[in-house]
Amino acid sequence: MWKCLASLLIASLLSCCAVSSFDPATGEVRTTPASSNLIAKGSQQFEEMKRKKKRSNNASYKARVDRVAARLKPVIEIPNARWEFVVFEDDTPNAFALPGGKVGVHSGLFQITKTDAGLAAVLGHEIAHVVLNHSQQRVNQATGLAIATIVLDQVLREQGASDGSRAQAATGVAAVGALGVVLPYSRKAEYQADKLGAIYMARAGYNPEEAVSLWRRFASWRQKQSKGEAPEFLRTHPLDSNRIRALQDFMPVARKEYRGG
Repeated sequence: MWKCLASLLIASLLSCCAVSSFDPATGEVRTTPASSNLIAKGSQQFEEMKRKKKRSNNASYKARVDRVAARLKPVIEIPNARWEFVVFEDDTPNAFALPGGKVGVHSGLFQITKTDAGLAAVLGHEIAHVVLNHSQQRVNQATGLAIATIVLDQVLREQGASDGSRAQAATGVAAVGALGVVLPYSRKAEYQADKLGAIYMARAGYNPEEAVSLWRRFASWRQKQSKGEAPEFLRTHPLDSNRIRALQDFMPVARKEYRGG
């Protein structure tokens, strides 16, 4: 009973919290820009990272990031962006983007990207998360789940449920929310960022087909690092094989945006 009620509460609360949409058939984006509060928090986090993390002194890495960033910035719609790209000394092949145009790149990423186009695929992907305001959606989800837990607890208390039953229900809401909302949304957000990132790199003059090659290299790297993959429904990211296939299917749309030779 409480599981059905929890699912209904979570679904109804989150259905009105969407802040973006992305049409994979056309590449059309509709989004609500990040709030001033999120942008301020993003800038604060970035400043803290710059204080705590060592910056890379590799001139080649910095030049590549600057070169790719110069081509991406004009084609990416972030209102009032205060762009800043920093290469951090970190062996993890990763990058991130925060609301407001703050982008961090780990030095370990260059072993995977290999080329400017590969880097453009990663940076386009990370910045697409910002454009689609996925961080605000995660905030909305956390708020919705908290409200659902409170409402359900109130209902159960009024029905005379024991403390143990109410605690079990709260745990159940967390599980339902994670498996039914948070993780599926996270995987959907990754697919969206892959595709929108491919559009951005294409508009910047990079062949979007290189995005597929890039994610294949990532998949190969992960296979060497990992002993196995968890089932997709337990993951924040799609399986590599699925995201590569989805990106391949999206190429006809991305290629229409390609302004290269």
